[in-house]
Amino acid sequence: MSDFDRVIDRKGTYAYKWEKYRNLDVIPLWVADMDFASPPQVVSALKERIDHAVFGYTKDPEELNTTVIEYCKNSFDWAIEKQWIIWLPGLVTGINIACRSVGERNDSVITMPPIYPPFLEAPQLSKRDQVSIPLKHTQGQWIMDFDSLATVPVSKNAHFLFCNPQNPTGRVYTKEELLALSEICMDRNIIVCSDEIHCDLVLDTDKKHIPLASLNETIADRTITLMAPSKTYNIAGLGCSFAIIPNRKLRIAFQRAMKGIVPHVNLLGYTAALAAYRDSQEWLADLLSYLRINRDITEERISSLLGLSITHVEATYLAWIDARSLQKENPTRFFEEAGVGFSDGADFGAPGYVRLNFGCPRPLLEKALSRIEKAVS
Repeated sequence: MSDFDRVIDRKGTYAYKWEKYRNLDVIPLWVADMDFASPPQVVSALKERIDHAVFGYTKDPEELNTTVIEYCKNSFDWAIEKQWIIWLPGLVTGINIACRSVGERNDSVITMPPIYPPFLEAPQLSKRDQVSIPLKHTQGQWIMDFDSLATVPVSKNAHFLFCNPQNPTGRVYTKEELLALSEICMDRNIIVCSDEIHCDLVLDTDKKHIPLASLNETIADRTITLMAPSKTYNIAGLGCSFAIIPNRKLRIAFQRAMKGIVPHVNLLGYTAALAAYRDSQEWLADLLSYLRINRDITEERISSLLGLSITHVEATYLAWIDARSLQKENPTRFFEEAGVGFSDGADFGAPGYVRLNFGCPRPLLEKALSRIEKAVS
């Protein structure tokens, strides 16, 4: 049983999450990495690989490809083939490569804010035209605006950047929603890049992640699926993710866009990914149990505060909080002054909101929540 309550001091390790508030009394609950030790199986595999003492260029291990194929089958009942898998040094890289490989300059890229900030940056970086279709907040739930998606003017070679489970709202889209989405995309000839990096972090036990491309061959033929072990097993700093692209023409275009600019995955990234997917399922089950309690505590305490409201988190370790009723010009700065660091909703296309990362030891979370309560009261 892992000790998720153990507070590990990350100061002085150049951790991106903690460096932001170096020498400040601010608890960082912003960027999406967890403050837990990675699975012991991953740590052991890395130690063994380091003891080999040769760190040259390394190709993707056959065993890792086989493990990913088995993982998709066992976790999602999704049969994929080895040639569909393209290894990447990061999922954000995959988002940007997808934008560059679909369509041409000034073609439409559809996004649905609030959304992970690289979704809003990639179209411009790729010299594409961003088409924004905001999610709708209805009866306490964030849902896609299918009517707008079906009718908004887009170019002939349109591309949709999709996120499921959704970051930052924590939605797990249902099969009915995914089927409705796929019908529109097929009717309108839209290619989908589906970011599914949080697929193993479903917290509601009555919900299940369904890869969009697993629905049927027709939608699979127009989908680039992005996955990674990084969020689930807290190994983001090792830079290893992958795309699954069944359509050969789309896959070749993706690989062509990578050529000369995207480096290979480093050997420790491969080592950690294999140990995570192959050996760390018991650790993941313990993690999910711990995160569910953190989620419940966060929702209960935030929802009791005047001026704040929180959407139920179905998946991820990220809570999306509406702070507009506080009537603060900059809610993120307000909470930083109270000693808690959030991600700013403006970066997700939703000013007045903040995103809280509850993937941390409970003593640290409780301390941060007390600071929030004090600041609001």
